[in-house]
Amino acid sequence: MDTPVRVVSRLQDVGVSIFAVMTRLALEHGAINLSQGFPDFSCDPDLVDAVSRHMRAGENQYAPMPGVLALREALSAKIRRLYGAEYDPATELTVTSGATEALFDSISAFVRPGDEVILFEPCYDSYVPVVRLNGGTPRFVTLRAPDYRIDWAAVRRLLSPRTRLLVINSPHNPTGSVLEADDLRALADALDGTGVIVLSDEVYEHIVFDGARHESVARHPALRERACVVSSFGKTYHTTGWKVGYVAAPQALTAEIQRVHQFVTFATNTPAQQAYAEFTRRRAHYDDLAAFYQEKRDRFLELLDGSRFTPVPSRGTYFQLLDYSAISAEGDAAFAMRLLQEHGVASIPTSAFLYASEAPPVLRFCFAKKDETLERAAERLRAV
Repeated sequence: MDTPVRVVSRLQDVGVSIFAVMTRLALEHGAINLSQGFPDFSCDPDLVDAVSRHMRAGENQYAPMPGVLALREALSAKIRRLYGAEYDPATELTVTSGATEALFDSISAFVRPGDEVILFEPCYDSYVPVVRLNGGTPRFVTLRAPDYRIDWAAVRRLLSPRTRLLVINSPHNPTGSVLEADDLRALADALDGTGVIVLSDEVYEHIVFDGARHESVARHPALRERACVVSSFGKTYHTTGWKVGYVAAPQALTAEIQRVHQFVTFATNTPAQQAYAEFTRRRAHYDDLAAFYQEKRDRFLELLDGSRFTPVPSRGTYFQLLDYSAISAEGDAAFAMRLLQEHGVASIPTSAFLYASEAPPVLRFCFAKKDETLERAAERLRAV
């Protein structure tokens, strides 16, 4: 008799992503999907034409492993203009198959068994599994509602000789909070004299509201020399399905990231990279993106006026947290499910982003949607 194969999962407590679950349920129930973070409107048709043009020109084979040089050069110039930081396009920029791959590559490059990684929860759901896959131990600092600011004293208490990596995310998913210049100074002070590497997830870098400035780690010389800065073309150009991101880091860190990247995807879609190279040189789109999404945020909040939901301030990203404590005492997962099934609006419970603390009574809604989508969703939410 054959011996059955025994499978021991390395991620036993990880199921299907809540984002995939809620999107599937939204389709099954005919609900309005404000859960998963993607636009329901089209990208610039000129960008589609650019991809098609590069395809017809025969640029359909493997790109160079670090990325198309024209794109890396355009990114280097853009980062210099925005943040005053110099990244060598030949040795300090890597184009990846989505920002999630950039995060995976960066964590895998530096975390070893026994290492500790400081994370701020609620946190994006890919961080913890990758830390664990590499034998690392997550150590959490909880961001507390309603302002979700970092307690830097708590960070200092967690730092130890085993701390290898610290992951920050600003603008922050799911809370919409943003780091300020004082936060980066506090981070630099906390890490001074340590060998800790910073992984800065900045995929919403162009979506910061109310006149605030995005405080990239790239702006801060003391942090830049120890940091991997990740961003996303999908978030910037409304093309999440194309899955193209990148990571900027000093040469020594980039070399290690690329050691991993070459065995994950090796290279990323060539014609899409060529098209992004053209668009990265155009400033108007990303310079205007914050105003575009702020208008949508404000419109969504205006439409919710008169509902029993209480908005939590969103200072960036295209997400809005809504407090439902005036409606129900249910846990957030149960309330999100009832909201989907009984009222036809899909959201994300923030417990999906938490590991070491209780979830407050808030749900995350994506407002990267057409006005008519937001209007229909708000009408249903006002009736709850």
